[in-house]
Amino acid sequence: MATTTKALARAAASLTTTTVLYTVPASTTTVVSNIAVTNTAASAGTFTLAMGPSAGQIALHTTTAIAANTTVYIDLKQVLATTNTITGGASAITINFHISGVEIS
Repeated sequence: MATTTKALARAAASLTTTTVLYTVPASTTTVVSNIAVTNTAASAGTFTLAMGPSAGQIALHTTTAIAANTTVYIDLKQVLATTNTITGGASAITINFHISGVEIS
């Protein structure tokens, strides 16, 4: 069993809140450990995050406000099975997602 600690996603937000940020690879289980959401703009914005199977995702944040020039840290230990996804988006492309975790294969 191989365990790999890695950045699961590092990307500017899409304006579509259902954009796939990460998909668990085949024959792999992923443990998400931390999500940082950063707003680099001089004005406030919002972001949305969800995770789970594509047919039954659970919302973590729905149109959550994020102040200008700030970062929101979300510490969690969430297990995702093969083909599960993390989706998200924001009100502006100046909002960035940094998702860290461990892949177990």
